[in-house]
Amino acid sequence: MSSLNALLNVFDEESLLIFRMMLKNPLVKNALLVGALVSLCTALLGVILVLKHYALIGHGLGEVGFAAMSVASLIGLQAYPLAVAIPIVCLSSILIMRINQKSGMGGDVLIGIFSTSALAVGVLASAYTSGYSGVYDSMFGSLYAIKQTDVVFSVSLSVAVILIFLFLYNRLFSVTYDETYARATDMNADLYQFLISLLTSVSIVLGMRVMGAMMISSFIIFPAITAKRIARSFRSMLLIAVAVALFSFFVGMAISLLVVSPNLPTGACVVSVSVIVMLATFLFTKVKR
Repeated sequence: MSSLNALLNVFDEESLLIFRMMLKNPLVKNALLVGALVSLCTALLGVILVLKHYALIGHGLGEVGFAAMSVASLIGLQAYPLAVAIPIVCLSSILIMRINQKSGMGGDVLIGIFSTSALAVGVLASAYTSGYSGVYDSMFGSLYAIKQTDVVFSVSLSVAVILIFLFLYNRLFSVTYDETYARATDMNADLYQFLISLLTSVSIVLGMRVMGAMMISSFIIFPAITAKRIARSFRSMLLIAVAVALFSFFVGMAISLLVVSPNLPTGACVVSVSVIVMLATFLFTKVKR
């Protein structure tokens, strides 16, 4: 009952005062900056992945990223986890796309193979280094895992992802909605599909520090599904997905900071808010119709 009361009183005057004090903490500032940029990236890419029925790639790549970071700690490169994880996750995304195109095995099968194998490797590597507390932080996110070097790296790559998306907006739109037409106009559709996969890989690795490997894939899917329910165009779907992602992140972040007993993981709080927004949107549109 006390935990429920704490959750219900998150946004009272005293709690908001505590929250403003917490914002002075450098760790919280770093998490807010990185989380907001990653939310923006995952929302933009999530729309494309959902429309192309390839959204679960985020789940598989998240667990590959967890394995890469765990192995980096095992071999003594724990000071540079992102520099190790990003190339490995990008390579995995390329392999998934290439094998899917050549063998016709099916994206869901390949994602299942990569995700379960990577999860086993990551848990074993973490058991030899940080123990199972490290597994928990990696899987569900932790504010205290973000370092200043991670912030600089994350901000730079997030801005790069957003700029690439905006610069290639028309081509990405064409590949997403009508791949056959895109190929008929001599557009290299395969190249842009690989680019989408690579941008998704980078965004997932950047978001793992705050959201966790298990949560980041859900944050790709839910804002896009919510936007798809009410949007009337591709552009409006992007804008709505971004708004839902940012709202869910900031509200979930506030809940995880203010509810101290029990200690709520940031990633789980953010995704829970995103799920509530999605369900409320589905209910509203159904009643309206």
